[in-house]
Amino acid sequence: MSALNLVSLGGQLLNSPTHKPLKSFLLPPTKPFFKSPNPITTTTWKSTTAVRTAVAAVDSSGPTEKVVVEEEGGGGSKTYHFLVANAKFMLDEEEHFQEQLAERLRYYGEKNKELDFWLVIEPKFLDKFPNITKRLKRPAVALVSTNATWITFMKLRLDRVLQESFEAESLEEAVASNPVNLEFEKPEKWTAPYPKYEYGWWETFLAPVASKV
Repeated sequence: MSALNLVSLGGQLLNSPTHKPLKSFLLPPTKPFFKSPNPITTTTWKSTTAVRTAVAAVDSSGPTEKVVVEEEGGGGSKTYHFLVANAKFMLDEEEHFQEQLAERLRYYGEKNKELDFWLVIEPKFLDKFPNITKRLKRPAVALVSTNATWITFMKLRLDRVLQESFEAESLEEAVASNPVNLEFEKPEKWTAPYPKYEYGWWETFLAPVASKV
């Protein structure tokens, strides 16, 4: 090979690429397997759930609210709950009864709440309960209230009392009583560390309309 040919061949080798560029062996980026949830859809679902929960809460308390409105509206009869026992036990023997009534009266005064409990001596409504009257010594005294929960609480505290309820068109009808004179024998010896309640302490808790019926 002549020198001219060698020079020509060398130039060709220098000017030509030594190798072809390699294609990347990595796969192109792929789309994610799971799409992120649509934020608008998520927000809408949460909003709907919250609305349904609120509606359910209102609906669940609806019957209770309706009962209160009907009772306070003055239409129809009202339910009165009561505890009853003989007068000596309720007014002369039970140590804590007067204190519990006095404390409740004080609480109602502080909260400016209307009274919903009364004492009734020889109540007329007992005529509706022959199964109770045959078990009672007379005269009898009843604690009457429109608050069923509190009456149940007092039943647990007093224990030796009978519990029932009745319907009445008015407070006057509910607390109507038969006239009777209460006389309690004084104990020969008083051993309690506190003074005995004074006779007549219960008059504070008598319904003022009772004497008009």
